[in-house]
Amino acid sequence: MEHSKAPILEALAEYHRLGRYGFSPPGHRQGRGADPRVRAVLGEALRMDVLASGGLDDRLARGNYLTDAEELMADAVGAEKAFFSTCGSSLSVKAAMMAVAGGGNGLLVGRDSHKSVVAGLIFSGVQPRWITPRWDAERHMSHPPSVDQVRETWERHPDAAGALIVSPSPYGTCADIAGIAEECHRRGKPLVVDEAWGAHLPFHDQLPTWAMDAGADVCVVSVHKMGAGFEQGSVFHAQGDLVDVARLSACADLLMTTSPNVLLYAAIDGWRRQMVEHGHELLSAALKLADRARSDLARIPDIAVMDDELLGVEASHDLDRMQVLMDVSATGTTGYAAADWLREHRHIDVGLNDHRRVLATLSIADDDTTIDTLVEAMSAWRAQLKDPEPPGIRLPAPDELALESAMLPRDAFFATVEDVPLRQAAGRIAAEQVTPYPPGIPVLVPGERINEAVVEYLRTGHAAGMNVPDPADPDLNTLRVVAE
Repeated sequence: MEHSKAPILEALAEYHRLGRYGFSPPGHRQGRGADPRVRAVLGEALRMDVLASGGLDDRLARGNYLTDAEELMADAVGAEKAFFSTCGSSLSVKAAMMAVAGGGNGLLVGRDSHKSVVAGLIFSGVQPRWITPRWDAERHMSHPPSVDQVRETWERHPDAAGALIVSPSPYGTCADIAGIAEECHRRGKPLVVDEAWGAHLPFHDQLPTWAMDAGADVCVVSVHKMGAGFEQGSVFHAQGDLVDVARLSACADLLMTTSPNVLLYAAIDGWRRQMVEHGHELLSAALKLADRARSDLARIPDIAVMDDELLGVEASHDLDRMQVLMDVSATGTTGYAAADWLREHRHIDVGLNDHRRVLATLSIADDDTTIDTLVEAMSAWRAQLKDPEPPGIRLPAPDELALESAMLPRDAFFATVEDVPLRQAAGRIAAEQVTPYPPGIPVLVPGERINEAVVEYLRTGHAAGMNVPDPADPDLNTLRVVAE
């Protein structure tokens, strides 16, 4: 296919070249009606905000701009079908779950899945059959499930409609997708991979294997994470005959906005062209830069740049080294405190922080200057630490995090509920999800029976700076549970 073309981007340029004007949404009319103070900040973005159908394309979409762009994307990454989403991978993964398991029998789901997967369970009413992730008790972090763990879960639930795993994780750790896909396909069942952090993987052989190349049936990527798209830009890919592509498209349509943002489509389209033409070169430079960042950051006292310890039998199958994960626990403080200091004193935001780690997510946009800035900032943060306060977080053991599923997530979420003091929530059934964010992996899923260890983890973690945006009570004084 002719990858020098970017159908949506070119159509947007043509729209303005022709001087089109629509007596239709958006009401700001490419910025003409916007407040001048808004135009001063958003001018070009407003100018590019046009109606998709009956604006960029005609009322019957006879220009086929979106269809052509999606076909080019599928060809670029070796998938059979690609669908663009302007509602993020959160929508894409929900659509995949509904298409695969919406008819019943449940779905094998990694318990380390993102909160959007839990939302999909609530929307669809699908019964989760949890796959236990691998757990590093010493460092208190999970890794994607192993092939053996997926096989064991299939043996317990052979009637499930398919499986869903997350890989890469938000930390850059990756599952053995080829082995997991083989386990699914031996049973004639599809594998869905939430690969939100892996949009760049198809474009360089030194990166972990891209899910479609490893045999996944559906793969969801967030172009805004490791690509160069706008926030909310996502693509989901499909191949093979184990997933009904027409149903997948219909499920996405049920959830999709009827007013998609053309800017998001255009950015995805342009990024695909960029990666086909220059991706290998750009990613080679970025990987070299990541090696340098890892080396320089590792010289800072008490900062451990994680690498080999993330790989192995009890860890992960592979690692995306564009994700530079730093364990700062030896400094005596938390990743929360480090992230807050970097933002306040160096105007730097990091991709992820938790009770003992800070993650710097590198991209093709970084260069020596940005890496120097990061290393200097981390050095300055370490140097100013005098008498850090111990975090005092009560970290659960792996078996304490494996909560009993007492109800379907959908049934618990829509049940009659009550708010109880956090300290009195142990033994009750959660009616809301509770998710430290980032990375966005729920500690509590609706329908799970809360235990004392999780209560103490949430109480002490929140006091130490953990961000928990989901609960009805943002201060975590109470939790919402199923009424007795």
